[in-house]
Amino acid sequence: MRLLVDFLCRFGWGMAAALAVTPATIVPAGFFRVNLLVVLGLASVAAFLARAEVTGPAWILAASAAIVAWLGSIAWFGERSRAGMTTCRIAAVLLAAATVLVQSRPGGAAAGMALVSGLVVGLTVHAMLLGHWYLNAPGMSVDALRRMIDWALVAWGGQLVLSLVAAANDPSSVRLTGGTATALLSLRWLAGLVGLPVLLVMSRKTLDIPNTQSATGILYVACLAAILGELTAQLLRAS
Repeated sequence: MRLLVDFLCRFGWGMAAALAVTPATIVPAGFFRVNLLVVLGLASVAAFLARAEVTGPAWILAASAAIVAWLGSIAWFGERSRAGMTTCRIAAVLLAAATVLVQSRPGGAAAGMALVSGLVVGLTVHAMLLGHWYLNAPGMSVDALRRMIDWALVAWGGQLVLSLVAAANDPSSVRLTGGTATALLSLRWLAGLVGLPVLLVMSRKTLDIPNTQSATGILYVACLAAILGELTAQLLRAS
């Protein structure tokens, strides 16, 4: 259950951070309002589970993030962009702190990799949801979606570097000791570290046509690759 709390905190942190870097001058307020409710759901479930499964104030931070996300959704409903962006940033900081505390070894490389992992999932899912929003706002500039995909690629690049450094410092972490470990490690690299950037670049290129619906379809698959990659990485670290 601790792994689920960890994933929810990472996911919520990534989603809130993605909202914080989304240009409010291009993207309608309704998108922020709806996606802050997603952050609210992730943070609420994380707080509920963390209270029983994780020692320390992680559940308080997650619960506080849920309250801030709820207040932010109200601010965006009133189209108060400055207050809305502030709540996005605060929720991101609270969930980032919760992510660090949930780790079995808080601080150091493990916390850094957890935060980057959350960015990969959050930014990828955020980009997919933004692409879907073009059905509601077809006149919205595609530059917003391009920017989100670029941010997701930057997060993936940071994660690749951290993964390679970790493998170089601890070669035993990539040793295959059984069929299950082999399958998990293969899925982690093929989906999260190899397949994900290919899908993101394909989606980015599709926007040059431009075709936001096709790009969003590719991003759906990218979301699956990102989530599978990060979940298998958590399982491998836990074992």
